[in-house]
Amino acid sequence: MARHGKKFNEAQKKVDSLTAYLPKDALALAKETCVTKFDSTIEVHMRMGLDPRQADQQVRDVVVLPNGLGKTVRVLVFAQGEGAAKALEGGADIVADSDEWIQKIQQGFTDFDVAIATPDMMAKAGRLGRVLGPRGLMPNPKAGTVCPAEDLPRVIKEAKAGRVEFRLDKSANLHVPIGKASFEVEKLYQNFYAFVEAVRKAKPSGAKGTYIKRITVTSTMGPGIKVDLNSAQNMEPLA
Repeated sequence: MARHGKKFNEAQKKVDSLTAYLPKDALALAKETCVTKFDSTIEVHMRMGLDPRQADQQVRDVVVLPNGLGKTVRVLVFAQGEGAAKALEGGADIVADSDEWIQKIQQGFTDFDVAIATPDMMAKAGRLGRVLGPRGLMPNPKAGTVCPAEDLPRVIKEAKAGRVEFRLDKSANLHVPIGKASFEVEKLYQNFYAFVEAVRKAKPSGAKGTYIKRITVTSTMGPGIKVDLNSAQNMEPLA
């Protein structure tokens, strides 16, 4: 059985494991129970009533968090010609427009947070699946990270502003960061609301019974805090 440190144990005492908290109260408690010296990430974990083995019960989409993630997002774009020019215009940190860049990434270069590609570059980017796939960096049309050159400035801007992809994992869970512990509760609430709404809209056709079974929020290395499901699914956006 894993043993937790003194700070975690003290933080856990502040959380009633039998209580499902209102969203804003849960987020405030997640901030209060941070145990790291650095600015912790506030995370949302959802247990879904879906079967990941069924094609019609998959959930994969993106959400632009209104208050961002509280960190600098480095964007790499696979593009050539007009696409490369549009990527630079849109603020891309790296434009991978040559075989030299493909080789560099194959050798382990992953100093970026988001990868975007134009369709004509996917043949080359596709060779990087073993490097980018496990890190969640592989461009994918379903995630909106494969787009025509004219859309690059918009997609890059969204990525830097807090565009987050969520995807059902093999255990039927969703895991998403929604900001930093240094954020005001209101900003975390707005991001949480945006994520919950995005998940609701992404409900697959094959979903049966209870769609969202459990919601937990936590800070990096902090204790989990249960969120009241009914309240979370009937939230009102803050002005």
